[in-house]
Amino acid sequence: MKAAWWSLGGVGVGAGLMYWADPRSGRWRRSHLQGRAVHLTHEAGSALGVIKRDVAQRSRGLLVESMGRLRAEDVDDVTVGERVRAALGRVCSHPGSVRVTVRNGVALLEGSILMDELRHVVPRVARVRGVRAVDNRLMPYAQAGRQPELQGGVERRRPRRFFGARRWSPSARLVGVLGGLSLASWSLRQRGLVGTLVGAGGLVLGVRALSNLELRRLTGFGVGARAITLHKDITVNAPVEEVFAFWDAMQNFPRFMTHVDEVSVDAEGRSRWKVKGPAGLHFEWRAVVTRRVPNKLLAWRSEQGTSVENAGVVHFEPTPRGGTRVDIRLAYNPPAGAIGHAFARLLGVDPKRQMDDDLLRFKSLLERGKATGRETVTREALAGGRTGPGTGMH
Repeated sequence: MKAAWWSLGGVGVGAGLMYWADPRSGRWRRSHLQGRAVHLTHEAGSALGVIKRDVAQRSRGLLVESMGRLRAEDVDDVTVGERVRAALGRVCSHPGSVRVTVRNGVALLEGSILMDELRHVVPRVARVRGVRAVDNRLMPYAQAGRQPELQGGVERRRPRRFFGARRWSPSARLVGVLGGLSLASWSLRQRGLVGTLVGAGGLVLGVRALSNLELRRLTGFGVGARAITLHKDITVNAPVEEVFAFWDAMQNFPRFMTHVDEVSVDAEGRSRWKVKGPAGLHFEWRAVVTRRVPNKLLAWRSEQGTSVENAGVVHFEPTPRGGTRVDIRLAYNPPAGAIGHAFARLLGVDPKRQMDDDLLRFKSLLERGKATGRETVTREALAGGRTGPGTGMH
C-alpha cells in the first residue's frame, strides 16, 4: 500500500516538474504564478489592514459605550428629550408624528404611529441613556389610511448588528471564517450524524463569511433572478439605431455568443432560449420583453418556472462622435445560486468572461463587419437573412 502511495506521489511530482519546466510554456507559467502570488500577497495585506482597523474601531466604540452606561450622570430632561427624538429617527418612518415629553427621566410618547413600528420604538426609547421609564400613549394604526401625519415618510429598517446584517463587517467575516474552520476541524475528529451536521454548519459559515453573501443568495432560494448580477458597458463605433436594431433581433445572438445554441422568437414577441452550461449540460427557458424604448432601452425577464431565472436591461446612449455606449445589467439565478456559480467557475465556465468575449465579438461585428464565435459571421449575411445551423432564425 505504501509503495502505491509513493508511486502516485512520484507521478504527481514528475507531472508538476514537466508542467513548470516545459521549455515552450514553462517560463510564462512560472512568471504568471509569481505575479498571482504577489497579487494575492498584496490583497491579503490590504485585507488584514482593513480587519485590524475595523476591530480597533469597534473595540473602542464598545469600550466607550460600556463606560458611558456604567458611569452615573446627571442629565437634564431637555437633553434626554433630544436623545429620544434622535433615537426615533432611526426606527420610526414618521418621527414628527410622535410628541416627546420628558419629566424626571420618564419619557411620555403621544401621537400616531404605524403598528408594525410600535414594537421597535418603545424598546429603542427605553434604551436611551437617561430614560428611566417609558409612558406609552401612542395611537397605533395598521395602515396610514387617512391619517395625514402618517403619509409619505421613509421606511426605517430595524438595524441588524454583526451576523444579522446582509453584508458582514470585516470583524464578523473574520470571526465567521475562524468559527467555520474550528467547526470543520472538530467534525473531522467525530463520527456519526453529529459530526456530519457540525461539519456542514462550519462549511456554510465559512462560505458565508468568505463570500459575504446572504444564505439565500448562496443557495438561490427566495431571490428570484437576483442571485448573481453582472454589469458591463462597451462603446461601439456604430449609430445607435443600428446597435439597437441588432439587439432587438435576439435570433442573431447565437451567431456571436458561443454558449447560446438557439434563440427563436414567436409572433407574440416571446423568445425561447437554448444555452450550453457547465459540464456539457443544456438549459432552456422562455423570456418576454418587459420594456422596449426604441434606440434607448430594452429590458426582459424569464417566465416563471424556468430552470434558470434571469432578467436584464440594456441602455443605449449615443456618443458625441456618432457611436453608441451600451450599458448591460444582467441578473440570473443558476441552480444552487452563488454556490452553483462558483462550481461552474471551477469547471472553467466563467459567465463574466463569456460576457466580455461575446461583447467583443459583437463590437467587432458592427465595427468591422465580421466576427468569429461558434462560426464566422458577417454583417452582410445577417442583413441578408442567411441562416445557419442552430441559429433559430426563420
